[in-house]
Amino acid sequence: MIPLYAFRDNSCDPRKCTVKKLERAGFLKIFQKLGQIPRNTLILDPTAEQALSPADRFVKSLTVLDCSWEVLDTGAISSWRIRRALPFLMAANPVNFGKPCKLSSVEAVAAALYIMGEKDRAKELLSKVNWGIRFLEVNKEPLELYASAKDSTEVVKYQALFI
Repeated sequence: MIPLYAFRDNSCDPRKCTVKKLERAGFLKIFQKLGQIPRNTLILDPTAEQALSPADRFVKSLTVLDCSWEVLDTGAISSWRIRRALPFLMAANPVNFGKPCKLSSVEAVAAALYIMGEKDRAKELLSKVNWGIRFLEVNKEPLELYASAKDSTEVVKYQALFI
């Protein structure tokens, strides 16, 4: 089981924050400073040059960035050794429903776990929000294809089918 972390900069409403819900449920640990994040973690970073794939399933841990991308110091993130972007997926969260690549943090973590072979755990995380199962319904076909890929190159090839 891959340990889960989140960097949270407190830019969102704490009552609606999906990572706070996951922390309360015992699924992940939140860090308030980038320097607290373990250096050997895989960071989910939409600016990364490599797509997440099943080949990443042997990482030491997984970290989601729960913050405003307008204020994040992307230079600090770019120094991380293992950064991956999620492939094309549609949001099912109430704020961005149906918008491509506008995932909430719980959707991002669940998608990563699903792609890396931890499908049941992904479903368990999504069960913590009332719209979570909808994310799997909306993205069933792409998630299955991405999870069947052998590497990042194949994930990008499959992604082209949905863009």
